[in-house]
Amino acid sequence: MGNFKELPLLAMRGRVIFPNTTVSFDVGRMVSLTAVKYASEHDSRIFVCAQKESEKEEISEADIYTVGTVVKLRQITRLPGNNLRLSVEGLFRAKTKQINKENGAFIATVEEIRPVHGETALEEAYLRSSKEILKEITVGDSRFPKEVGNNLDKCNDADEFVNIAAHYMQIKLEKKQKLLECPRTAERLKLVDGYLNDELEITRLERKISATVRQNIDKNQKEYYLREQLKAIHTELGDDAEEKDELEEKIKAKGMPEEVEEKALNELSRMSRMQSSSPEYNVLRLYIDWLLDIPWNEQTADTKKLSDAVKILNADHYGLDKIKERITEYLAVLKRTEGKTAPILCFVGPPGVGKTSIASSIARSLGRKFVRMSLGGVKDEAEIRGHRKTYVGSMPGRIISGMKKSGSVNPVFLLDEVDKISSDLRGDPADALLEVLDPAQNSTFVDRYIELPYDLSKVLFITTANTLDTIPAPLLDRMEIIELSGYTTLEKKEIAKRYLVPKKQEANGLKTGEFSITDGAILSLIENYTREAGVRNLERMIDSVCRKAAVRLADGKAESVRVTEKNLEDLVGAKKYEKDASLGSDEVGAATGLAWTAVGGTTLTIEVSAMHGKGDITLTGKLGDVMKESARAAISYIRSNGESYGIENSAFETTDIHVHVPEGATPKDGPSAGITMATAILSAFTKKPVRKSVAMTGEITLRGKVLPIGGLKEKALAAYRLGIRDVIIPADNQKDLEEVPEPVRGDINFIPVTDVDAVFRTAIIGL
Repeated sequence: MGNFKELPLLAMRGRVIFPNTTVSFDVGRMVSLTAVKYASEHDSRIFVCAQKESEKEEISEADIYTVGTVVKLRQITRLPGNNLRLSVEGLFRAKTKQINKENGAFIATVEEIRPVHGETALEEAYLRSSKEILKEITVGDSRFPKEVGNNLDKCNDADEFVNIAAHYMQIKLEKKQKLLECPRTAERLKLVDGYLNDELEITRLERKISATVRQNIDKNQKEYYLREQLKAIHTELGDDAEEKDELEEKIKAKGMPEEVEEKALNELSRMSRMQSSSPEYNVLRLYIDWLLDIPWNEQTADTKKLSDAVKILNADHYGLDKIKERITEYLAVLKRTEGKTAPILCFVGPPGVGKTSIASSIARSLGRKFVRMSLGGVKDEAEIRGHRKTYVGSMPGRIISGMKKSGSVNPVFLLDEVDKISSDLRGDPADALLEVLDPAQNSTFVDRYIELPYDLSKVLFITTANTLDTIPAPLLDRMEIIELSGYTTLEKKEIAKRYLVPKKQEANGLKTGEFSITDGAILSLIENYTREAGVRNLERMIDSVCRKAAVRLADGKAESVRVTEKNLEDLVGAKKYEKDASLGSDEVGAATGLAWTAVGGTTLTIEVSAMHGKGDITLTGKLGDVMKESARAAISYIRSNGESYGIENSAFETTDIHVHVPEGATPKDGPSAGITMATAILSAFTKKPVRKSVAMTGEITLRGKVLPIGGLKEKALAAYRLGIRDVIIPADNQKDLEEVPEPVRGDINFIPVTDVDAVFRTAIIGL
């Protein structure tokens, strides 16, 4: 070892300087500029060592390696911005014993590191080996110029050889620092020999890639050259080893179930052995991407308080008490069972009553993601289950796609219009839904594309339908049915005031104070312009009113518009319906019945004409088989009991009966029009009118009994909308009156009957 010396210290970023080399570099940090100034004022020597973290701007002695090189300043050139360009000559290696900071510069006490020899034969062997490797590398490699290679070949000083070779080698800073610090010459030569071997392998690979590229390129096409070179690199790396490592890391970090992770890694292994141009490569890559995108364990936290969920439901929707009560129950059970159960709910009701929007509100109230999937017109089973990935363009089904979109394993998943699915030669989607909507099976749902079990048990599935008739029985059995009937006038008014008017006012750019609509105008829109179970047409009418108001404001005809019952016709035109006019007058052979349809309840006028003939019976109006049978049963009852109503038996033999239900293009079926037909037939034979203020529903038997029917709530609402206040119902349906809204029950006089004679006495005048 030599004597200790105090020298200014210069920290290098990302670079190691060796003895026996001449190097140029720029300095700009104040601590470096001060050190250079100190050295230039003394003996021009400066201690240069590497900085551990090259990005770090402000450094201390702990951020600097302890071993560096003492260099001699040969030239200093000033650059713009107070920077300096230095040209230095490396003299010898040294190690710091102490570092202090004086006058803005680091001053280091250093001691020279002298070479340690002693293994002469080993040193000579490594030196010869390194020179041979270097000769092969320097052939056509610009990193080792020929003159450098020649000088190194003639160099017999082992340490000088190591220093110069290390200077030109493209190896990491840590490896260069290790060469600088290593005291024993034999060990330094061994390290250089290993690094040169690595360089030789890289050089050979580069030459192979270049040779491969040269065989396939046109020298005049630079872009094509670059693409071919990239292809050759990918081929040598096994089709992008970096991409494979990245995918493998993502798979392991995803937290998939063990079976899924094993499958993903196996497919990744297969993919890595293929060329990227192979069609199978792209299929496997897409499959792995799907496995990574699907949520396996990601879960959103549910709303903790029942009251918070109820507040959101009440804020978004008026009424719908049954649904709100059911969701409250679900939240309570969820809290007790820690999310082990999820029901399958089916909202059934006419259009426009809020089935789809309430599902979105349920998701918001639970704090869950919301996914909607429309089943209207779906005919292919693969839409649900997906296609096998062996098919060209195959993808997972819409269930798995929806789960990917939600990003969680417990979303609210809406299957809209479940009654509209149909089947063809490609299978029945309803059969595929049997597994999805079965709480006992959907924890192991298998999509044909994914081919792995997927847990759907935490998903809250909600389906919607207008009618239950077209839903297959096995599918219907898996769902909890919640019926949404039409709204009463008061409910529609509240919905319009709370939601529809503010929504359309904002949509049409009407500011607060510029537009208002009275309760009377809203009621007139409901009763005189719309006749529906839901509120869609009402929403359109309110939108029309807002547009008309916007026109008046834009024309400058008014500063504000107030819509009342009196000026409503000026804005939207004449009334479409008169509340009492549709009832008409009492007529012979015409009775008003109540019917249920997929879009809500409606009234049905049944007309009967008795004319001279041979006793023939004609039924028209596109009636279904059940309705035709009801008509014949009604005729048979009246024929067998005609004398009690003053009808001679011979009258039936000389009279033709024609039963017609208007709106002949609309199919009609069901037994609930039985008593209505019987009333109209008896009126036609007795020539006594039927009260138009009375509507009825009920099935008739040959003995004159009145049997219960379904859809009483919808039928009652239809009578209420039409202004009918006396409704005859079967006595057995009295229990269903609880479902009828309170305002309707208060305004309608329900008349329960057990036999058809009571119907005749109530409905036919003067019987």
